Amino acid sequence: MNKFSTQKQFHTIAKILRGYIKIPLATDSIPGSFMETVLGNVRSATILNTYDFIDVYNPKDRIGWQVKSTKETTPVTWKRAKVKDSERLIKDSQKSASGVQVLGDAIIDFCNQHVKESIERYKLDEVYYSRLVLFESRQVLYFERLLCTKEKPLIFDKKDFAWKWSAPKTTVKKEQLPALHGKNIRTNTKWFAWHGLGENQLHFSGEKEWWPAENDKHSIRFAFPSEKERLTQNEFISLLQRISK
Repeated sequence: MNKFSTQKQFHTIAKILRGYIKIPLATDSIPGSFMETVLGNVRSATILNTYDFIDVYNPKDRIGWQVKSTKETTPVTWKRAKVKDSERLIKDSQKSASGVQVLGDAIIDFCNQHVKESIERYKLDEVYYSRLVLFESRQVLYFERLLCTKEKPLIFDKKDFAWKWSAPKTTVKKEQLPALHGKNIRTNTKWFAWHGLGENQLHFSGEKEWWPAENDKHSIRFAFPSEKERLTQNEFISLLQRISK
Protein backbone atom coordinates (compact mmCIF):
# COMPACT_ATOMS: atom_id res chain seq x y z
CA MET A 1 0.00 0.00 0.00
CA ASN A 2 1.41 3.38 -1.05
CA LYS A 3 1.98 5.84 1.79
CA PHE A 4 2.16 9.24 0.17
CA SER A 5 1.50 12.32 2.26
CA THR A 6 -2.19 13.16 2.60
CA GLN A 7 -3.66 16.35 1.16
CA LYS A 8 -3.71 17.80 4.68
CA GLN A 9 -0.02 16.99 5.08
CA PHE A 10 0.80 18.52 1.69
CA HIS A 11 -0.94 21.75 2.74
CA THR A 12 0.89 21.75 6.08
CA ILE A 13 4.23 21.36 4.27
CA ALA A 14 3.35 24.28 1.97
CA LYS A 15 2.27 26.44 4.92
CA ILE A 16 5.55 25.83 6.77
CA LEU A 17 7.63 26.55 3.66
CA ARG A 18 5.77 29.81 2.98
CA GLY A 19 6.34 30.79 6.60
CA TYR A 20 10.05 30.12 6.23
CA ILE A 21 10.30 32.31 3.13
CA LYS A 22 8.63 35.18 5.02
CA ILE A 23 11.45 35.60 7.53
CA PRO A 24 14.00 38.37 6.76
CA LEU A 25 17.01 36.04 6.66
CA ALA A 26 15.46 33.75 4.04
CA THR A 27 16.75 33.91 0.48
CA ASP A 28 15.08 32.75 -2.73
CA SER A 29 16.14 29.16 -2.02
CA ILE A 30 15.22 26.59 0.63
CA PRO A 31 18.03 24.37 1.95
CA GLY A 32 17.62 20.63 1.55
CA SER A 33 18.34 20.18 5.26
CA PHE A 34 15.37 22.41 6.10
CA MET A 35 13.13 20.47 3.71
CA GLU A 36 14.21 17.25 5.43
CA THR A 37 13.26 18.73 8.82
CA VAL A 38 9.87 19.86 7.52
CA LEU A 39 9.11 16.45 6.05
CA GLY A 40 10.29 14.69 9.20
CA ASN A 41 8.12 16.92 11.38
CA VAL A 42 4.97 16.56 9.29
CA ARG A 43 5.36 12.79 8.79
CA SER A 44 6.53 12.06 12.38
CA ALA A 45 9.72 10.65 10.92
CA THR A 46 13.44 10.65 11.71
CA ILE A 47 16.02 12.84 9.96
CA LEU A 48 19.11 10.68 9.47
CA ASN A 49 21.97 13.09 8.66
CA THR A 50 23.99 10.25 7.15
CA TYR A 51 25.37 9.36 3.72
CA ASP A 52 22.70 6.71 3.23
CA PHE A 53 20.39 6.91 0.24
CA ILE A 54 17.40 7.92 2.33
CA ASP A 55 17.45 11.20 4.24
CA VAL A 56 14.29 10.71 6.32
CA TYR A 57 12.52 7.55 7.43
CA ASN A 58 9.56 6.34 9.44
CA PRO A 59 10.28 2.98 11.09
CA LYS A 60 6.64 2.47 12.05
CA ASP A 61 5.38 2.74 8.46
CA ARG A 62 8.61 1.19 7.09
CA ILE A 63 9.09 3.96 4.52
CA GLY A 64 11.98 6.28 3.66
CA TRP A 65 12.47 9.42 1.57
CA GLN A 66 15.26 10.74 -0.60
CA VAL A 67 14.88 14.54 -0.26
CA LYS A 68 15.98 17.13 -2.82
CA SER A 69 15.45 20.91 -2.84
CA THR A 70 16.87 23.15 -5.58
CA LYS A 71 16.03 26.01 -7.86
CA GLU A 72 14.57 25.04 -11.22
CA THR A 73 17.87 25.68 -13.02
CA THR A 74 20.21 24.06 -10.47
CA PRO A 75 21.49 20.57 -11.35
CA VAL A 76 20.36 17.88 -8.93
CA THR A 77 23.28 15.96 -7.46
CA TRP A 78 21.97 12.43 -7.13
CA LYS A 79 25.07 11.20 -5.32
CA ARG A 80 28.85 11.35 -5.21
CA ALA A 81 29.21 8.14 -7.19
CA LYS A 82 32.50 6.59 -6.13
CA VAL A 83 32.39 3.60 -8.43
CA LYS A 84 34.46 0.57 -7.46
CA ASP A 85 37.62 0.14 -9.59
CA SER A 86 36.79 3.43 -11.33
CA GLU A 87 40.38 4.16 -12.39
CA ARG A 88 40.55 1.02 -14.51
CA LEU A 89 37.02 1.44 -15.83
CA ILE A 90 37.73 5.02 -16.88
CA LYS A 91 40.88 3.98 -18.74
CA ASP A 92 38.96 1.23 -20.54
CA SER A 93 36.15 3.66 -21.39
CA GLN A 94 38.63 5.95 -23.12
CA LYS A 95 39.64 3.13 -25.45
CA SER A 96 36.34 1.76 -26.75
CA ALA A 97 32.57 2.27 -26.89
CA SER A 98 32.05 -1.02 -25.07
CA GLY A 99 34.29 0.24 -22.29
CA VAL A 100 32.17 3.38 -22.01
CA GLN A 101 29.03 1.28 -21.65
CA VAL A 102 30.63 -0.90 -18.98
CA LEU A 103 31.49 2.22 -16.97
CA GLY A 104 27.97 3.60 -17.40
CA ASP A 105 26.47 0.28 -16.30
CA ALA A 106 28.69 0.39 -13.20
CA ILE A 107 27.28 3.83 -12.32
CA ILE A 108 23.71 2.54 -12.59
CA ASP A 109 24.64 -0.49 -10.50
CA PHE A 110 26.12 1.84 -7.90
CA CYS A 111 22.87 3.87 -7.72
CA ASN A 112 20.68 0.80 -7.42
CA GLN A 113 22.93 -0.81 -4.81
CA HIS A 114 22.90 2.38 -2.74
CA VAL A 115 19.11 2.37 -2.36
CA LYS A 116 19.06 -1.40 -1.81
CA GLU A 117 21.43 -0.96 1.13
CA SER A 118 19.04 1.54 2.74
CA ILE A 119 16.07 -0.78 2.20
CA GLU A 120 17.92 -3.56 4.00
CA ARG A 121 19.50 -1.41 6.73
CA TYR A 122 16.26 0.33 7.73
CA LYS A 123 13.92 -2.58 6.91
CA LEU A 124 11.88 -0.48 4.47
CA ASP A 125 8.91 -1.55 2.39
CA GLU A 126 8.90 1.57 0.17
CA VAL A 127 11.25 4.40 -0.81
CA TYR A 128 9.94 7.78 -1.99
CA TYR A 129 11.38 10.84 -3.73
CA SER A 130 10.55 14.04 -1.84
CA ARG A 131 11.21 16.97 -4.16
CA LEU A 132 10.98 20.75 -3.79
CA VAL A 133 11.47 22.92 -6.89
CA LEU A 134 11.71 26.72 -6.79
CA PHE A 135 10.97 28.44 -10.09
CA GLU A 136 12.24 31.79 -11.35
CA SER A 137 8.59 32.83 -11.67
CA ARG A 138 8.52 32.65 -7.84
CA GLN A 139 6.29 29.62 -7.94
CA VAL A 140 7.08 26.59 -5.80
CA LEU A 141 6.37 22.91 -6.51
CA TYR A 142 6.54 20.14 -3.94
CA PHE A 143 5.83 16.55 -4.96
CA GLU A 144 6.38 12.97 -3.88
CA ARG A 145 7.09 10.00 -6.10
CA LEU A 146 7.37 6.31 -5.29
CA LEU A 147 10.87 5.24 -6.37
CA CYS A 148 10.98 1.57 -5.49
CA THR A 149 9.82 -1.11 -3.09
CA LYS A 150 11.37 -3.98 -1.16
CA GLU A 151 10.01 -6.37 -3.81
CA LYS A 152 11.24 -4.20 -6.71
CA PRO A 153 14.30 -2.34 -5.38
CA LEU A 154 15.81 -1.19 -8.69
CA ILE A 155 15.24 2.46 -9.64
CA PHE A 156 17.12 2.48 -12.96
CA ASP A 157 17.53 -0.13 -15.69
CA LYS A 158 20.97 -0.30 -17.34
CA LYS A 159 19.37 -1.21 -20.68
CA ASP A 160 17.71 2.23 -20.79
CA PHE A 161 20.97 4.18 -21.04
CA ALA A 162 23.72 4.84 -23.57
CA TRP A 163 26.90 6.61 -22.45
CA LYS A 164 29.59 8.85 -23.92
CA TRP A 165 32.25 11.25 -22.72
CA SER A 166 31.64 14.94 -23.30
CA ALA A 167 34.19 17.15 -25.04
CA PRO A 168 36.50 19.17 -22.76
CA LYS A 169 35.42 22.79 -22.22
CA THR A 170 37.72 25.75 -21.69
CA THR A 171 36.49 28.69 -19.64
CA VAL A 172 38.20 31.98 -18.89
CA LYS A 173 39.65 30.61 -15.65
CA LYS A 174 40.35 26.94 -16.33
CA GLU A 175 39.65 23.90 -18.47
CA GLN A 176 36.65 21.86 -17.40
CA LEU A 177 37.20 18.13 -17.32
CA PRO A 178 34.98 15.91 -19.52
CA ALA A 179 31.94 14.34 -17.90
CA LEU A 180 30.39 10.99 -18.72
CA HIS A 181 26.88 11.61 -20.08
CA GLY A 182 24.12 9.04 -19.83
CA LYS A 183 21.30 9.36 -22.38
CA ASN A 184 17.94 7.74 -21.79
CA ILE A 185 17.32 5.72 -24.96
CA ARG A 186 13.55 5.74 -24.54
CA THR A 187 13.22 9.54 -24.35
CA ASN A 188 16.41 10.46 -26.26
CA THR A 189 17.34 12.95 -23.51
CA LYS A 190 20.37 13.34 -21.28
CA TRP A 191 19.65 12.03 -17.79
CA PHE A 192 23.05 11.80 -16.14
CA ALA A 193 26.41 13.57 -16.06
CA TRP A 194 29.08 11.82 -13.99
CA HIS A 195 32.12 13.91 -13.10
CA GLY A 196 34.34 10.93 -12.40
CA LEU A 197 37.54 12.72 -13.39
CA GLY A 198 36.91 15.22 -10.59
CA GLU A 199 34.79 14.92 -7.45
CA ASN A 200 32.58 12.02 -8.60
CA GLN A 201 29.38 14.06 -8.55
CA LEU A 202 26.52 12.43 -10.45
CA HIS A 203 24.17 15.11 -11.74
CA PHE A 204 20.67 13.90 -12.56
CA SER A 205 18.89 16.13 -15.09
CA GLY A 206 16.49 13.34 -16.07
CA GLU A 207 14.53 13.83 -12.86
CA LYS A 208 12.71 16.71 -14.60
CA GLU A 209 10.81 14.00 -16.47
CA TRP A 210 9.49 12.96 -13.06
CA TRP A 211 7.93 16.36 -12.39
CA PRO A 212 4.15 15.95 -12.13
CA ALA A 213 1.29 17.39 -14.15
CA GLU A 214 -0.61 20.36 -12.74
CA ASN A 215 -3.40 18.25 -11.26
CA ASP A 216 -1.24 15.45 -9.81
CA LYS A 217 -2.70 14.46 -6.43
CA HIS A 218 0.72 13.78 -4.92
CA SER A 219 1.92 17.36 -5.34
CA ILE A 220 1.18 20.92 -4.30
CA ARG A 221 2.03 24.24 -5.91
CA PHE A 222 2.10 27.65 -4.29
CA ALA A 223 3.54 31.12 -4.78
CA PHE A 224 6.36 32.81 -2.89
CA PRO A 225 5.02 35.30 -0.34
CA SER A 226 4.88 38.82 -1.74
CA GLU A 227 7.22 41.49 -0.38
CA LYS A 228 4.30 42.91 1.62
CA GLU A 229 3.77 39.52 3.26
CA ARG A 230 7.41 39.14 4.32
CA LEU A 231 8.35 40.16 7.84
CA THR A 232 10.61 43.12 8.47
CA GLN A 233 13.53 42.59 10.83
CA ASN A 234 11.66 44.46 13.59
CA GLU A 235 8.54 42.34 13.08
CA PHE A 236 10.64 39.19 13.15
CA ILE A 237 12.39 40.22 16.38
CA SER A 238 9.03 41.06 17.97
CA LEU A 239 7.74 37.63 16.97
CA LEU A 240 10.75 35.94 18.54
CA GLN A 241 10.27 37.94 21.73
CA ARG A 242 6.63 36.86 21.99
CA ILE A 243 7.57 33.23 21.42
CA SER A 244 10.36 33.30 24.00
CA LYS A 245 8.12 34.61 26.82
